[in-house]
Amino acid sequence: MARKVRKKLGEILVEAGIVTEDVLAECQTLATERGRKLGEVIVEEGKAGEVDVTRAIATQQGFDFVDLDSAEGAAQVDMSLLPEGTVRKQGVVPLTPAGSGRLRLAITDPTDLDRLDGLRFAITEEFEVVVAPPSQVAALLGGEGATVGGASIDVTLDKSIDRSVDSSVDSSVDASIDMDVSESAIVKLVNGFIIDAVRGRASDIHVEPREDRVELRYRIDGVCHVQRKLEKRNQQAILARLKLMAGVNIAEKRVPQDGRIKLPIDGEQIDFRVSTCPAYYGESVVLRVLRPDSVRIGLTNIGFEEDNLEVFNKVIRRPNGIFLVTGPTGSGKTTTLYSALNVLNTPNRKIITAEDPVEYNFNGINQVQVRDGIGLTFPIILKAMLRQAPNVILVGEIRDREVGDIAIQAALTGHLVFSTLHTNDAPSAITRLVDMGIKPFLVASSIQAIMAQRLIRVLCPNCKQPDDNPDGKMLRLVNISSEEVAAGNIHRPVGCTKCNGSGFKGRQAIFELMVMNSEIRELAFERASISAIRQAAIRGGMRSLLGDGKVKILRGVTTPAEVARFAQIEGFDPTEIGAG
Repeated sequence: MARKVRKKLGEILVEAGIVTEDVLAECQTLATERGRKLGEVIVEEGKAGEVDVTRAIATQQGFDFVDLDSAEGAAQVDMSLLPEGTVRKQGVVPLTPAGSGRLRLAITDPTDLDRLDGLRFAITEEFEVVVAPPSQVAALLGGEGATVGGASIDVTLDKSIDRSVDSSVDSSVDASIDMDVSESAIVKLVNGFIIDAVRGRASDIHVEPREDRVELRYRIDGVCHVQRKLEKRNQQAILARLKLMAGVNIAEKRVPQDGRIKLPIDGEQIDFRVSTCPAYYGESVVLRVLRPDSVRIGLTNIGFEEDNLEVFNKVIRRPNGIFLVTGPTGSGKTTTLYSALNVLNTPNRKIITAEDPVEYNFNGINQVQVRDGIGLTFPIILKAMLRQAPNVILVGEIRDREVGDIAIQAALTGHLVFSTLHTNDAPSAITRLVDMGIKPFLVASSIQAIMAQRLIRVLCPNCKQPDDNPDGKMLRLVNISSEEVAAGNIHRPVGCTKCNGSGFKGRQAIFELMVMNSEIRELAFERASISAIRQAAIRGGMRSLLGDGKVKILRGVTTPAEVARFAQIEGFDPTEIGAG
């Protein structure tokens, strides 16, 4: 017999005349953007009443509905049927038995299978479940702020958690939060927003205390989005839970701390790098999401144009020398270098890395974590590396002259060395190394290539549309002529459910790949200016960040405004943008 297909909540609400198709589409978009359930958003936006939405949820899931505010519903409430502690801990309202003679329990979310399992474990007698509006359940239990379509945090939250954490953070906090992990509202809240962030393609989760709330923001495709505003009174419990998971000192609030979390999400092991930092209204916590697959996407998917990819593949296969990747924090340098190592990671090569911290684990690569506290610094690791007879070395970052000197010596003694440097473009990396105190002739002779990069958002392929009338001022900013517009394929963002209404989905890099030649080496030896080195690199075939961005604009991959965020034509006055 064919399995009966369950209707979607939106279909039920539309068929019942509670919301229109247009309202439903609007709320579905908002729900996706906020990472919330559809029912919650419909009620929050005032598009339908809580009773109507909860009744539709009960119908969808095949449960009976009870309105506890009605005379009939209120008459069925009998709080004496269960101990008060059980009622509050489980977040249920006991009702008098119906025809079956079994105890009935009013809950707020019939889709919360973990809660239903917990009820079966906690309550030994037979019972049946009905669904009631969250605010009505919260009122009877003395809670507040319940939500539609999801178990209320405040209904089930044991207020002793807040009191214990607010009064003093000590070893007792650990016990108060983890008293019963399966039932703790704070544990469910924290796990819930972490899982939502991973499923929503977030690269960072920001938990930021404010004066009257705790703001939860996700960074998606490089842009921060406010997801939720959490109760201020739960701040200490949330922060303590995150610090507990990260393995850092939950009692220390005065200094920054770093930790790691590893969680299985949707069948995949996800690592999170956790950073805490004291702020005015409480500690700010950032979780960097480290997805193993993000560094195995392949060089062709990073954003290389065909000519740059061909040059890049030749450079990384050279037997010795230094290959530098430059750019600010968050520009994708680690992903690019790991992608290169993934190509080179074969049984006939020995690869060793020195990193701070080790973000991704690779089979077949020897990765060493820098630990300054015990004296395991970059220079110490590099010196030890050279005695390990490696073919390829990765140095997380060249921070000072000592690390730079050792890296150069490694390159000159027959090793291929990869590293990063914080400079704005490729040519300035040479002067940066010389400024560190490294001798110019060593820089000139050891470096094989330098690549600068930035990450730009990619237009959503599902909803992007041709831009028949692109902004002329923005085109001038990225040096695109009218002839190039006519011959190109410029698109604009629109927004749909697949890209959460932003018009962009995913990111690619724009590159500036400078391969050393005799002219550039001579200029480096002579301590030439950055502009002189840049002109020589362009003569040698280098395409600038702006030029690489233009290629992607004219192919309809991204927009002029997106490229202009990172690269603009020299000599153009940005104030002209407001001049018409």
